[in-house]
Amino acid sequence: MHSGPRLRAVVTVPLPEEQCRLIEELEPRLEVVRDHSLVHPARWPADWSGDPDHVRTAEQQTAFDAMVDSADVLFGIPDVDAAALARTVRANAALRWVMTTAAGGGASVKAAGLDRAELDRVVFTTSAGVHGGTLAEFSVFAVLAGAKGLPRLLADQRSRIWPDRWQMRQLDEMTVLVVGLGGIGAECARRFHALGATVWGTTRSGEPVDGVDRLIPLSELTDAVAHVDAIVVTLPGTEQTHHLIGADVLAAVKPGLILTNVGRGTVVDEAALLTALDDGRVAFAGLDVFEQEPLADQSPLWSHPRVLVSPHTAAINANEEERIARRFADNASRLLDGRPLRAVVDTVEFY
Repeated sequence: MHSGPRLRAVVTVPLPEEQCRLIEELEPRLEVVRDHSLVHPARWPADWSGDPDHVRTAEQQTAFDAMVDSADVLFGIPDVDAAALARTVRANAALRWVMTTAAGGGASVKAAGLDRAELDRVVFTTSAGVHGGTLAEFSVFAVLAGAKGLPRLLADQRSRIWPDRWQMRQLDEMTVLVVGLGGIGAECARRFHALGATVWGTTRSGEPVDGVDRLIPLSELTDAVAHVDAIVVTLPGTEQTHHLIGADVLAAVKPGLILTNVGRGTVVDEAALLTALDDGRVAFAGLDVFEQEPLADQSPLWSHPRVLVSPHTAAINANEEERIARRFADNASRLLDGRPLRAVVDTVEFY
């Protein structure tokens, strides 16, 4: 048993009691504070923001804020709300660390509008990498859907058409470019490599990644896309990545390209993508993320015959809560032992 002062960790989002206890078991030096009656109830596993129709009473809101403001560290941004994060950072000088439950939690930290002193005082981390396996599987699914002509198969089935036999593409004859070799990108590379594809990947560090046959500097992206059969986008949404996959890149691709995006929707210029889909340069796009979410009713992507729309759900898995709880416990141990934390938010570029 651990004795002595413990780090006060407040759970600010819906986290099942089972996972709260798991954190306590994994890191006994934490005092895991939670009140399930004060968080918005989850509608499904890993529904971190909870039911938007749930409203706290004035007394409950006061109790919730007091609980949050008593923390040394936070599991989750309160209510996944940037304004609530700003409020508690300013109200609680003792706050040391906040872990966001989203892999792209840097965007919420940026939206909080904290000043440099506040950003330097509190360490922010994300769940980046926790969703790597599920997003990599969706990427493989999307590329295979394009390679095997899923839209054509479904259209013929709906119309009860038995066409002449036609040729499908094979993954082991394709070159797949993974744009972003972080936690998600590395998992994508590993899976595509295992299936026999030639894997290229963009890099800023130049460090080798298992399963990647060729590293491509981002400055050479436009030249590289002319030689690949599929692009898998895994990058976070930052000012530097905004519309990185835009008109210039899409004009340079090899006709018949397959594109999937499991990073952030803002990385792909949707207007340029639609143009490339219409003229055949992009043969298929499997998208789990979009520039605006939910995807607007009037978006042409809904009805485009060569687009697969996934409602930002590819990362959701029944084990997500446990994986994020384990990440939190691991980072808590690192914090207490003076070791570097994993997935720290860059508070200049916010990724």
